[in-house]
Amino acid sequence: MLPSPVADARRLLDEAVEALAAAAGQGAAAEWVETLRAGEAVGRRLDQISGQAVAALDRQGSFAEHGYASPTRALQDLLRLDRGVAAQRVAVAEAVGPRSGLDGAVLPARLPATADVFAAGDTSLAHVAVIVRLLATPPAGRLPPETWAGPEAQLADAAALYTPRELQQWGTALRDALDADGPEPDDTPPPQVNELRLTRFASKPGGRLTGRYDDAALFAAIATVLDAQAAPLTADDDRSSAERHAEALAEVCEWVLEHGELPAVGGRRPVLTVQIRLEDLETRARAGMLEFAGQLSPTALRQLACDCGGVPMVLDGHGQPLDVGRLTRSIPDGLRRAVTSRDGGCAHPGCDRPPPWCEIHHVIPWEHGGPTALGNLVMLCKAHHRQIHSTDWVVRLRDGIPEFIPPAWIDPEQRPRRRPRTWELAEARDGPARIAEFA
Repeated sequence: MLPSPVADARRLLDEAVEALAAAAGQGAAAEWVETLRAGEAVGRRLDQISGQAVAALDRQGSFAEHGYASPTRALQDLLRLDRGVAAQRVAVAEAVGPRSGLDGAVLPARLPATADVFAAGDTSLAHVAVIVRLLATPPAGRLPPETWAGPEAQLADAAALYTPRELQQWGTALRDALDADGPEPDDTPPPQVNELRLTRFASKPGGRLTGRYDDAALFAAIATVLDAQAAPLTADDDRSSAERHAEALAEVCEWVLEHGELPAVGGRRPVLTVQIRLEDLETRARAGMLEFAGQLSPTALRQLACDCGGVPMVLDGHGQPLDVGRLTRSIPDGLRRAVTSRDGGCAHPGCDRPPPWCEIHHVIPWEHGGPTALGNLVMLCKAHHRQIHSTDWVVRLRDGIPEFIPPAWIDPEQRPRRRPRTWELAEARDGPARIAEFA
């Protein structure tokens, strides 16, 4: 680590932590209690300093400079955090960290009272997150701006007395009391909501479907099909109604996949016509034009070329077509299935996007001679595909498995990262096993 004020402070902090650990191990119960209190106080102070760092990096545009559209995704990579934890830290930093005015001047925190008690170590990160959530709700938004300071100060004082859960309950009661009139009456009918959410389990196979249909006709169509298919198979069929309906939905979908006609997904992407000027083609296609989306940058053009069908159209200097190529597919179906079997979705560590939402990326670009073969392909979601093409992240395959090398600003040692694979543990225990895919 290079000499710097932060490096010197880190060294002193490490020495202090070692001294605390050594002192704690020599004492009785009272010393361990004091160790707990000291550790919590230091942790809260460090959380406050980390929040300042997040706010400063965001204010200076450092995250955006490294290709991140949001501080949350940057923290996920930088500190290896789950998305929810990273989002909480960003929300807290935005609420209690200093801000920049239009003229560049540093402004006080958006929640000044909460920032003060957080800086003093009287509250934890979880307490501050509760206050941020309470003041971001619609009832709090209906309060006039001049009344915000009072409730915020009350919440900050209460945070030193209550647990986060108790603070949530107390703060909700305070907020509702201040918003006694509630929202303005609205005589317009509520909008109809028709939605179906598919969530894949993070730690086991399968997933969850949750839906809502305010449109009676849509709900009746689904209910009629499921009711007809979910009848007990025999008199001894002891499945519950919920189990029969769940299996009926799967059976109907399987039948449609086998016999119906569906829009192409999961690799069968729409045809894109990319218009390339002859001069650009002669200089290795520095730019292209989509029919509807307009001009493509070289980065975007390379990303599209990773996993799509395309019709090349060469134009002369007057915009007249000279040649229109035939449709070609970059990734054959069988090869895509092989990549899917290996990667199981986006291969980037911490990402859980399933295969239908992913694209195939050439590790060695196709235009640089990279083969369209399993050993040169990796499955990425759109966000991480864009990250590979537009930032300093590097993906490679080692022993046939994708691994990702972060930029030096994320990890100075640039240690490779890869997703954990449960079958590797099984192989270590039971030896190699053959895996068959049934389609």
